[in-house]
Amino acid sequence: MDEYLPESNSYKLDLSPEQMLKVIFEYTAKIANEKKLEAVLVLMANMGREMVVADRCTVWLIDAVRNELFTVVAHGVGEIRIPYGSGLVGSAISKGQPIFIDDAYNDPRHNSDNDQKTGYVTKSIMTIPFCNNQGEVIGAYQAINKLTEKQTFSALDMEYLALAAAYSGKSLESIMLHEEIIETQKEIILAMGQIGEGRSKETGNHVNRVAHYSYILAIGLGMSESEASMLRSASPMHDIGKVAIPDAILQKPGKLTADEFEKMKEHADIGYRLLRNSKRQLLQAAATVAWQHHEKWNGTGYPQGLAGEHIHIYGRITALADVFDALGSSRVYKEAWPLERILELINEERGRHFDPRVVDVFLEQLPLILEVKDRFNDHLETE
Repeated sequence: MDEYLPESNSYKLDLSPEQMLKVIFEYTAKIANEKKLEAVLVLMANMGREMVVADRCTVWLIDAVRNELFTVVAHGVGEIRIPYGSGLVGSAISKGQPIFIDDAYNDPRHNSDNDQKTGYVTKSIMTIPFCNNQGEVIGAYQAINKLTEKQTFSALDMEYLALAAAYSGKSLESIMLHEEIIETQKEIILAMGQIGEGRSKETGNHVNRVAHYSYILAIGLGMSESEASMLRSASPMHDIGKVAIPDAILQKPGKLTADEFEKMKEHADIGYRLLRNSKRQLLQAAATVAWQHHEKWNGTGYPQGLAGEHIHIYGRITALADVFDALGSSRVYKEAWPLERILELINEERGRHFDPRVVDVFLEQLPLILEVKDRFNDHLETE
């Protein structure tokens, strides 16, 4: 018996109306609370599969830039990309019309390449395009291999999957817009961070390295992936306040006078004031980093003289990431310190400048941190 076919005593039944409502309510509630595109696509694929009792369900989206169709969620396989207009899904999307067939191998539109690669046997297929709020087709649902005894999809199945598709199209548009806004914010933050560093003769790779060091430390401290990613995106703004510091101070090759150093310290308050009024979570995190990354664990830092855990964890992490990178980087006014000397200083400042826990995680994660340092070295930017 073919791989996709269930044994005769393991066929499934179509959902009752009560079961269908339960599936719809369960998944729509989960989708409404999810903000990540890939996670939403997983939920949508699972919802469609359960609604029509299919073996597999795939949610396809249009990549207009590459003129392709792609899915990051296909039960049983990883990401798939195909030329726009190819295969059954391409035909359904380009024409904006649903398609369902009983035997894929008797239909010339079926692309069997993936079956040949995976050993999977496709029989029945149902494909339903879905639209955004403007009525534009942005993707399609595709259900594969009906698991009931009949083994073919019905007109009622098409109605159910069309219902899921209608909901999904509108939900996906909102999620994709949200992700686009977040990605735009990240690009702006990185660019502004590079501008701030550029005025003080730092390189753009400095903010890239500090961002990645901060992420590694956050993960090592047990932060969630989402919070660590938030810090990675926010930390490039740590010195944004330098945009308001005079060039004569920022670019001075020698040691600053006491008055000049007091002026330089203002950049922490300035950065905070630039960012604090934003209602965006990412920019609020950046404001905290800008304000507190020069505070010290023993309370001798600036601008507020905070100590210990009164310093936000974002500030404590970025403080170590920033100092490590600054000491290890060559500038017109100084040579890079050797790694051994940097590590000696960090150990000396454990419990004084730096949070002891952050130092311990830094030392544990040093191999990963050195990989980042090598990957984003300043020579790459000047070549």
